[in-house]
Amino acid sequence: MRPVLDYADPVEAVYQRLRANPWLADVAMAVLLLAGTPGSYTRQLLVVPVAMVFAVAVVMRRRFPVAGLAITVAIGIAQVIVTSGPVFTNSPLQPTLADAAILILLYTVAASRPRQVSLPGLAACVVLFVTFIVRLNPGPALSRRPLEFIAVYATYALIPVCAWVLGDSMAHRRAYLAALEERAVRAEAERDAHAQVAAAAERARIARELHDVIAHNLSVMVAQADGGRYAFDAEPGRSRQALAEIGHTGRQALSEMSHLLGVLKTGAERPTFAPAPGLAEIARLVAQAGEAGTRVSYAIEGDPRPVPASLGLALYRIVQEALTNVRKHAGPGATAAVTLHYGPAEARVRVADDGAGMSVRSHQTAGHGLAGMRDRVGLYGGTVAAGPRAGGGFEVTARLPLTAVVTGGAA
Repeated sequence: MRPVLDYADPVEAVYQRLRANPWLADVAMAVLLLAGTPGSYTRQLLVVPVAMVFAVAVVMRRRFPVAGLAITVAIGIAQVIVTSGPVFTNSPLQPTLADAAILILLYTVAASRPRQVSLPGLAACVVLFVTFIVRLNPGPALSRRPLEFIAVYATYALIPVCAWVLGDSMAHRRAYLAALEERAVRAEAERDAHAQVAAAAERARIARELHDVIAHNLSVMVAQADGGRYAFDAEPGRSRQALAEIGHTGRQALSEMSHLLGVLKTGAERPTFAPAPGLAEIARLVAQAGEAGTRVSYAIEGDPRPVPASLGLALYRIVQEALTNVRKHAGPGATAAVTLHYGPAEARVRVADDGAGMSVRSHQTAGHGLAGMRDRVGLYGGTVAAGPRAGGGFEVTARLPLTAVVTGGAA
């Protein structure tokens, strides 16, 4: 499990804000385009409204990408037409940094529209950019340095091509992610459907098993009880024999029920049909933790005495969960101590370690682990506490009254 951070990544926070409000990025780009060439606005008054049109097209590019690209390309064509000579200072439609909106709109069309729509836009932009550089460098200049100008022309032609390639690759990436999400949703739906079918089949199988185990044995026990009741006065021997048969049948039913419940369990909890673990097996649990690489000590305080098997199982499971958390979260080199205390009216287990990462472990233990412990001890009227130790480390303490009575389901 990944640690829970107390602070958010500022870069990721910005990305999340932009994903939630994409118009913020569009407005920021529009402002940069308008502010990029402030000196140009004072030379030709027509530059200002043209730059505003470019900025508005960028802001509205997600809703009207094709229309925005058509408008910006048309303005670019007009700029090329009215341009004369290598200097644009006298042009009423002087190109500025705002003309970069053409590339932004081309990228948007390639990213959001099919290729039969974006490819004509790419061709128009390539022609526009090449024509622009030709108008910027008339024929005499080209004849003096042809190789240099061919390289320049190729570069200008590649600028819109790069914008289109980026947009097209983004479209493919989005389509791929959408396909993955759809596949995941479909797989989850199929899994749920299979789970429902399997659950229905399992319920039918359980019903059959319960009928075979319970109905038969209970019917035998009812018949024996009725016969023993009628023969109680006249034939006491037969009554005693009926009571013995009832006991034998009940024990047989319990054995079969235990077997059935064991078969129904799967995975790591599948039993081996051995007796349920209890307090006596805690020493083996500690030894297993030591074999796994965790230094664990075990001490017994008070006068050991038999406890109900269900209480012993509950305390065993708490120690098991606590030692698992020590191995997972205490860190390398940590040591742990397990203490089992027999009091006059209660049994107490305590698992303490000197590991690190208390804030993370406290958060994690407060989740399913501690909730499971509380549910388990709550069945017997006990209590459990878990948290950081004053001197460093972590501690789990559970108390169960030795006279506990189960208030809920099985432990």
